[in-house]
Parts: sequence; structure tokens; C-alpha cells
Amino acid sequence: MNTSIIFPNLHITLDNVGKGFYIGSFFIAFYGVIIAIGMLVGVGFILKEAKRVGFDEDSFLDICIITIIVGVIGARIYYVIFAWDYYKDNPISALNIRQGGLAIYGGVLAGIACVYILSKRKKLDFLKVMDVAIFGVIIGQIFGRWGNFFNREVFGQYTDGLLAMLLPIDAIRSQSDVTAEMLANLVQIDGVTYISVHPTFLYESLWNLALLIFLLLTRKKKTFNGYVFFTYLIVYGAGRFWIEGVRTDQLKLWGTNLAVSQLIAAVCIVLGSGLFFYYKKNHPLSTPQEINS
Repeated sequence: MNTSIIFPNLHITLDNVGKGFYIGSFFIAFYGVIIAIGMLVGVGFILKEAKRVGFDEDSFLDICIITIIVGVIGARIYYVIFAWDYYKDNPISALNIRQGGLAIYGGVLAGIACVYILSKRKKLDFLKVMDVAIFGVIIGQIFGRWGNFFNREVFGQYTDGLLAMLLPIDAIRSQSDVTAEMLANLVQIDGVTYISVHPTFLYESLWNLALLIFLLLTRKKKTFNGYVFFTYLIVYGAGRFWIEGVRTDQLKLWGTNLAVSQLIAAVCIVLGSGLFFYYKKNHPLSTPQEINS
């Protein structure tokens, strides 16, 4: 099987892009390694940010560890629920996350609920905690999408535009993601058949990177708790709504042709916008110490 990935219009050819490596007889997927790195970098940043705004780092480390576990479980449950047609004949396979299948929105929703409960138990301001914790989510998403790159998954419809990505058709994780338009525009290079697609993993990673930079530049000027969290809901939701419309592996709402992630993205935009303006007007920070936090 050919393992190259090509960006023809950028004149970039990557040969031998494997999906992982072996330690003895045990296969380590790059997807898992990248997610683990994203988690470590995210937690490291969260702890520094927590210290900057006056939180106890040990309390935040507890929150991080528990929320990561709950988030992974939530991401898996979300995916299995909306891909139940695949798992219903062999439900035990739903426990095997090594086969893939983690949905970020499931992880985010479960993580938010977990942070809310832990914040209440520790008597911490939930929105102030989320203004710190959400940075870890963004960083994790920036890294995590590159796991999709190595797996040849989460790509978009056919395109021959500037960022078009060529993937060997026999290396695709799921042939059900290959559309008729892709098959009508196959590319032959040195005897290898490629599909030409939108690199949606790259779009989302870059969108999140831009969001991270924006929040880093503006977080010290926030005038209400929840600013970072609500901005994430709005901006990430907007990007995800568009990107999800390009993807070919959408999870659909039962009995409809509606992409679940697009629906949730729209809810995030509306809810985040409403909460942003409500808290900005009704719960402004009043002291310099609060504003600088």
C-alpha cells in the first residue's frame, strides 16, 4: 500500500507517511501519540494560566486529570451514539477506541459538565475556571487534528484548489468517505490512484491556532468572567459549522440528513453570543485586580 500524501498545488510530496510504529510487537498509532502530546501541552499551559490568574495549581491539576478522563469517555459515547448503525451488531467493539472514533464535541460537552461539577465542589467560580481550562481544549484540538492527517480521515469533498490534498485511495481509513465526485476525478501518479480532497484537518487546526493567538492577545483585557469561554463557543462554532459542511464523514442526526456537529456548532454560536453579551452587560468586572486576571 502506498503511504504518500501529496499537496500538488503547493508542490509538497510526503513519502512514507505511516500511521504509527511498533515497539516490539505492540503497534503505537501516531494518532494516540499526538493526542497525548496535545493533552500534556494543554495541561502545562492551563497550570501556568491558572497560576497567573491566582488559582491554586494543585486544585487545577486535579480538575485537569479528572476532566481529561471524563472528556475521552464523553467523546467515545457521543461517537458511538451517532454511529450506532455501525456498532449495533457488535456492541462490544464500542469499547475498542484503538479502532478510532472520538468525537470532539462529545468530549467538550462532557468536559464542561465535569468542570462545572468540580468547580462547585471546590467552591470556585465556574466561568473563571472555564476561561483558563478552555485554553487546554483549544491546544488539544490544534494537535489532535494532525492525528487525522496520519490516519487519512476527516477529509473534505473533492477539490483541486490551492490546498488540495492527494490521498492514495487504498490507504483511506473508510471507503464510505469516498464520494462519487472524488471517483470521477481520480488522479494517477506513477501507477498510484489518488483522490483529491479538502484537508479539513488542516483547516480546523489552523482555525484553532488563530483563535488561540487571538485569545492570548486579548485575555488580559477581559471585562467579565466567561469572556474566553464564550468567545471560544462563538468562534470555534463558526469555523466548525463551515468545516463540517465540507467533510464527507459526518455523523447524522437519526433519521435525518442533518449533520449533528453542524447543529451543535450553530447552538454554540447562538448560545455563546447570547451569554457573551449578557455577561458583558450584567456582570462586568469592577476592580483593576479582577480585570487584569
